[in-house]
Amino acid sequence: MANIQKRGSDSWLLTVSLGRGADGKYKRATKTVKCRTKREAESEYAKFRQEVEAGAYISPQKMTLAAFVSEWQEKYAPDHLARKTLNLYLRCLDTRILPSLGHLRLEDIKPMHIVDFIQQISKDGGRQDRQEGKLSTGSIEYHLRVLKNVLKRAVEWQIINSNPADNVQKPKVEYKKVIPYDEQEVQALLQALQSEPFHWRIMITLALTTGLRRGELLGLEWRHIDLESGVIDVEQTLALSLKGEVIVKEPKTRSSKRKVAVPPSVLAELREYKKHIHEQIGIMGDLWQGGDRFFVFAHPDGKPFHHERPYLWFRGFVKKNGFRYIRFHDLRHTSATLLINQGVHAKIISERLGHSNITTTMNIYGHALRSADQAAADKFESLFTLQAKKTQKL
Repeated sequence: MANIQKRGSDSWLLTVSLGRGADGKYKRATKTVKCRTKREAESEYAKFRQEVEAGAYISPQKMTLAAFVSEWQEKYAPDHLARKTLNLYLRCLDTRILPSLGHLRLEDIKPMHIVDFIQQISKDGGRQDRQEGKLSTGSIEYHLRVLKNVLKRAVEWQIINSNPADNVQKPKVEYKKVIPYDEQEVQALLQALQSEPFHWRIMITLALTTGLRRGELLGLEWRHIDLESGVIDVEQTLALSLKGEVIVKEPKTRSSKRKVAVPPSVLAELREYKKHIHEQIGIMGDLWQGGDRFFVFAHPDGKPFHHERPYLWFRGFVKKNGFRYIRFHDLRHTSATLLINQGVHAKIISERLGHSNITTTMNIYGHALRSADQAAADKFESLFTLQAKKTQKL
């Protein structure tokens, strides 16, 4: 039997003999690969044979989900997923999907297994240690998306014939209503910030007054801030910051690149903050490691903050001061709502937030805009009521 057989226009069947088994019959390891030429197929055969002889080859019929994820992580994920997305995928796989389904052979995974898994993580979070509690419906839907993506590769690589996750209905996502801080709550928050480190005070203040996203704030460099005109040029975002690795990217959409003006009082604080940073650099001396980038928000040595640090700090700050809990991202919603209540046009708010079009702004803040519109109508009502009373007196 030929070791390399063409099975289609770009498909080849590779066969490596395993010798006689315990039953006296000859055993073979087979693998189907996609190659354009026989030379490429011969190269794949050489690698396949080496795997078999080294005992590293696992028959697709016996491959578990956990074993396949290792192949997926090596041969697909790094080239097709953004680093931040890959980290999220691996977290879902390592903490919930593999502990529940990793022991199953790929060909044995049925839709019912996945339905049971979804039900499990809907109840208790799916962790054996149960430290993370109940998951949001959005997180549950995301786990199904991760599993479906991994199994789709198994179909493409002809290890299984169909994707068992395709026929599983995704859970209904229930969006939590976001109630941003009102003016009184913002005043209390700003007062409490006066006792916090300079960098956190400035970051939260900018989040409230500019509506910048967390990644946009972390990716901000001093060259992006005009300390004369008070305009911030948003042109990059920090997507990931791990030990020894910093990934700074352009914003996802063209409209996310924008210029945002800051209030004069905040501009004065920014000038003082920059002086403070330069004093820190002087103290650090040769230990400063900012390199070519001069981040606005960074450790004393110039290295940027971990991308999750603002969220974690703000959560602790809110709890410590007894404020009503909102997420760090909800500071952006608070910024938009405050502008709406001040009568700022939705088009201006849309541009400050970097939305691709005003429809996005209207969809997100429709309720607040309608409330502001009603308040405007009420002002007219009071005006006409007053005029009517004056007329009656005459």
